[in-house]
Amino acid sequence: MQTTENSNELNAALDAARAAADVIRGFYQRNVKIEVKADKTPVTEADVRSEETIRELLTKRFPGYGFYGEETGKSDMNAESIWLVDPIDGTKSFVRECPFFSTQIALMRAGKFVLGVSMAPAYDEVAWAERGRGAFLNGRRIHVGRAATLDAAIVSTGNLKTLAASPAWARFGGLIGGINRIRGYGDFVHYHLLARGALDVVIESDVNILDIAALTVIVEEAGGTFTDLKGEAVDLATTTVLATNGPLHRPVLETLRFGS
Repeated sequence: MQTTENSNELNAALDAARAAADVIRGFYQRNVKIEVKADKTPVTEADVRSEETIRELLTKRFPGYGFYGEETGKSDMNAESIWLVDPIDGTKSFVRECPFFSTQIALMRAGKFVLGVSMAPAYDEVAWAERGRGAFLNGRRIHVGRAATLDAAIVSTGNLKTLAASPAWARFGGLIGGINRIRGYGDFVHYHLLARGALDVVIESDVNILDIAALTVIVEEAGGTFTDLKGEAVDLATTTVLATNGPLHRPVLETLRFGS
């Protein structure tokens, strides 16, 4: 929802996400051609064209800002303000006609993530947040849940290869044995659910910063806590995630002891 209460930056990010969603919907469930990038991840014309749409709009409105895109690369990375964009986070879902994909747009200023938009075209769902202004889902303010103990927690996981190959895997099993429910919603889905209080913990171990930068702002502005699996702050090099409602963060970190 674009309003005069939003910053010009947030309004631009929302406009860009909606424009990208229009492009993406034109390709979804249309048997699009798939190519494989050097890192063995898939890319389609929908990825490229939607990112070009986002980049054109954001660059036109903020020509002095840097840009870091999944498909079109980096420019002006020394700028104080840098857009981070994944036009289709969940391309594998997109090409398999599974609706668990989204457009992620974040703004980093002076090394800190200050704005996030997470648009899910197949769901017609959009979450957004700016630092100090709260988090919203389809125009409604949202907040994380209040579970205070692990035995009351609902946990969702995704991308666990690195965790599974580490000594923390056995401890992860112990964590699961002591919680209320385990699910694997993955992608944007479990972060939106966490931010609106429908689950309490998200654990991932193989992510790219473009997948999570926007979601970091959304979860934290909803009252949650978002770090890597060692409890360190998220930055451009982050590849693991522990996102929680806040009270459960320390107990999960102490149980997993990832990296030890």
